[in-house]
Amino acid sequence: MTGDLARLSLNQETVRQLSLPALCEALTGLGVPGVGLWREPVQRYGPEKAARLVRDHGLTVTSLCRGGFFTAGDPAARRRALDDNRAAVDEAATVGTDTLVLVSGGLPEGSRDLAGARERVAEALAELGPYARERGVRLAVEPLHPMYASDRCVVSTLGQALALAERFPADEVGVVVDTYHLWWDERVPEQIARAGAAGRIAAFQVADWVTPLPEGVLLGRGQLGDGSVDLRAFRRAVDAAGYGGAVEVEIFNPALWERDGTEVARETAERYVRHVLG
Repeated sequence: MTGDLARLSLNQETVRQLSLPALCEALTGLGVPGVGLWREPVQRYGPEKAARLVRDHGLTVTSLCRGGFFTAGDPAARRRALDDNRAAVDEAATVGTDTLVLVSGGLPEGSRDLAGARERVAEALAELGPYARERGVRLAVEPLHPMYASDRCVVSTLGQALALAERFPADEVGVVVDTYHLWWDERVPEQIARAGAAGRIAAFQVADWVTPLPEGVLLGRGQLGDGSVDLRAFRRAVDAAGYGGAVEVEIFNPALWERDGTEVARETAERYVRHVLG
């Protein structure tokens, strides 16, 4: 199976029950070459220490999650968000990834102005893009399913993400193609082609959509092959668009977190071969 895993990356949150050393050991044992990291556990472990650990295991950090949350109306809150995102860029550079995934933020309390909130995202990208580029990091705008628009992400479609990214150089701002968030949109194939033609696909993440969704909806991602998403079609679309980077599995699912993490990692690798490749 090892040869089939050449592009596979396992996001740290998929098996959050594993410590970073245990995750690195599991991935190395399976022949999975990539890992996606999250800021909070990396901060606890220490970014420099995490970088050495990952490097010593021969792994590639495919992304760091997450920056963003740019939409606050209060100027002081926006300044704090920008400072935090500069720190996130620095952490991404330290752990050795060129991709910082951004979740844009939801509507400020009491607001109904989606367009205005998206414009604040653009303003933040304008300020952060050059800072990130100087450090070898690209900002990756991730559109989230519309159910998150009010509280987490006012960027709901790949088209909206591209409209923001295309205001800036491609080496500063790209987009994330995430199957969980985009599978429902019939415009996605043409938007993936558009993103690929412009060199804007910074990351490709996969998870399945299963129903019923849990209360709170954030933790409802399904294991590959358990739901409604044509994962193979997505992979073929990003490949056809010229993307040859990592395929990162990012699943938030308490049922998976309750299981043995190494076994979940093995199952995920097997599901990747079965449902994403081919």
